[in-house]
Amino acid sequence: MTTEPRLALIAAVAENGVIGVDNRLPWRLPGDLAHFKATTMGKPIVMGRKTWESIGAKPLPGRKNLVVTRKDDYRAPGAVVCHSFAEAIGRARLFAAEVGAGEIVVIGGEALFAEALAQADRLYLTEVHARPAGDAFFPAFDRAEWREITRRDEPEQGTTSPAYSILVLDRNRPAS
Repeated sequence: MTTEPRLALIAAVAENGVIGVDNRLPWRLPGDLAHFKATTMGKPIVMGRKTWESIGAKPLPGRKNLVVTRKDDYRAPGAVVCHSFAEAIGRARLFAAEVGAGEIVVIGGEALFAEALAQADRLYLTEVHARPAGDAFFPAFDRAEWREITRRDEPEQGTTSPAYSILVLDRNRPAS
């Protein structure tokens, strides 16, 4: 029996909901970046065009990169260009089946997170204990719909590296 891969979101989110400023992260959290790499490795990752450009417009190695854009003629060398979230998820499911990945991970940005959140089964959420200025935000969600599976707290390591907590949250599903 083949099961559908789980849809997950991974994001670092400040206390005020900020996830970015000027198409970059407003903090430097090496431990969170290591967590991001370990969590997404070997899985299809779905991102918006601005996120693709913010990571240098090059694919993250060891993962099938899918870029969602409304631009018909957009090129993303080394990635698969999709023109809707639904198309990206459909293609990501095929890639997940090819490599035996049990999860598809949406990595940003704001608009894709907003579209994907209602369908997500898991959140890899880094809560950044700071309130930086920003222009991109994670969508508001009802925390009661999610249960905390794991939490790891990390201390502040300087002015650009605030304290943070790495959480894994699974959506509460009714018992069948």
